[in-house]
Amino acid sequence: MNIHKFEFNLFGELTYIIWDNETKEGAVIDPGMSNDAENRQLSAFISSNGIKLKYLLYTHLHVDHTFGHEFIKETYAVKAMAHEADAPLGQAREAQARMFHLRMPVQQPLGIDIPLTDNQELKLGQEKIIVISVPGHSLGSVAFYCPDSHFVITGDALFQGSIGRTDLPGGNHAQLIKSIRERLLTLPAKTEVYPGHGPSTTIGNEMRYNPYI
Repeated sequence: MNIHKFEFNLFGELTYIIWDNETKEGAVIDPGMSNDAENRQLSAFISSNGIKLKYLLYTHLHVDHTFGHEFIKETYAVKAMAHEADAPLGQAREAQARMFHLRMPVQQPLGIDIPLTDNQELKLGQEKIIVISVPGHSLGSVAFYCPDSHFVITGDALFQGSIGRTDLPGGNHAQLIKSIRERLLTLPAKTEVYPGHGPSTTIGNEMRYNPYI
């Protein structure tokens, strides 16, 4: 599985594209594009690599991870997939933007077309993507684990040397620590961790050095 990341919007949110090299089937994860230039950057990458988008996946529905939702839906006609516990966040995108005093427009409420469930398996080509429920940053936070390629996309649950904030609606510190310890740190130590913000790391490094867990 190939993976490429983009850093978008004023939050420095990381949007990922993953794709199978043989079939070119791909997925966009957490589209954070907030302007036309960012939209063009992502589209140019998809086009130049011949990627055929199969999935629009969300680790969670905080507004900074969803700015590009309308563009992806309208341009590529893919269905939005997220955990149903985050559905209220998708419906409250405008309120979330106001909470952060954002001037950029957030258009429609984000509806989940296909709910994701814990341990669900998706496929790009012959490689599987396993959905791992990691509530705590939000009620419906999930991670996407690609075991054959040895990486996991953790959204805002786990960062290099840190963890997601839990002071937003739906956040729960004890629940997040439990999710990380029981659902992420049980992955192989060599697993590459691609978070929603900041540099990548590995499960082994976080087990040894992350002061929060």
